[in-house]
Amino acid sequence: MWNTTLCYIERQGQYLMLHRVKKENDINKDKWIGIGGKFEDKESPEECLVREVREETGLILTDYTYRGLVTFVSDRWVTEYMHLFTARTDQADFIDCDEGDLEWVDKDKVKDLPIWTGDKIFLDLLNQDVPFFSLKLSYVGDTLVEAVLNGKAIGTEV
Repeated sequence: MWNTTLCYIERQGQYLMLHRVKKENDINKDKWIGIGGKFEDKESPEECLVREVREETGLILTDYTYRGLVTFVSDRWVTEYMHLFTARTDQADFIDCDEGDLEWVDKDKVKDLPIWTGDKIFLDLLNQDVPFFSLKLSYVGDTLVEAVLNGKAIGTEV
């Protein structure tokens, strides 16, 4: 079981996205995701978030919102509990990331990128300003086979 954070950092109608192209054996290889990573021992979700964003982007987060908990279940990977955040920044520049290429992407174009199907579900929830939510996403291979929002099954077609 993993605990991770993921943050969608917004600036001028764009999200800072990470194209995961630099690591071997990467569950997210060639996908575009937000910024985040695995918890270290004794970290809270907020501490993990701030550390991961600083390490991957050089940005110092001071204003962020905890938006939801996403449970990923897979036939290939251990279960992951992802703590989902949004944040805003006025900073445009970031450092080179050793996990992939960072790029500011218009929020309305993010779903056109190669992203996980389940990510489209929680991106819609973020864009609709849905209050804190729990989302369970079950995958067989790369195929989303079940999505459960706040304990109720929802469609997996996005």
